Amino acid sequence: MNTTTQPLAGTFAADPIHSTFQFAIQHMGVSMFRATFDDVDARVVSDEHGVQLNGAIRAESISIKQPPEFRDHVLYGADFFDARNHPEITFRSVDVQLADDGTLAGQGELTIKGITKPVTATGTYQAPVEDPFGSQRAALEIRAAVDRRDWAMDWQTPLPKGGDALGHEVELTVHLELVRED
Repeated sequence: MNTTTQPLAGTFAADPIHSTFQFAIQHMGVSMFRATFDDVDARVVSDEHGVQLNGAIRAESISIKQPPEFRDHVLYGADFFDARNHPEITFRSVDVQLADDGTLAGQGELTIKGITKPVTATGTYQAPVEDPFGSQRAALEIRAAVDRRDWAMDWQTPLPKGGDALGHEVELTVHLELVRED
């Protein structure tokens, strides 16, 4: 990824076909379970210096890409996303700084199940390029690790020889391909 420091000035919106919101969590102590939210929307605004990014990311909690029998009864249930009562997951930046090398670091607020908590995020920025249709496109990759129990996702069962069936730490990764709006 080219991470030049050309400013991301203006307002950019996520291209929904080329943007994803993924999560990963330790499962049964042996592997990582990964899933993706299919319905992701984001808007990012920056000044002409490109050093402060303000934005919001939204994912529909009912858009997880998994087999329906697992997704509908487990992930959408009250023990996890409680999608019927809380249809959206949101991340709102509070203070995100863009360094000269294209890396990002900052703070935001993550809301899941109606619970909002502060989150520290890192990532990378891809400077705008012109696409074949005359639009400017840029990209952001944002990563954070959170403890699912902070959002009332505390289902657990012990493994027969010790340990937990499900890890507490969840890795969040958002890939945004952004199209300039203004």
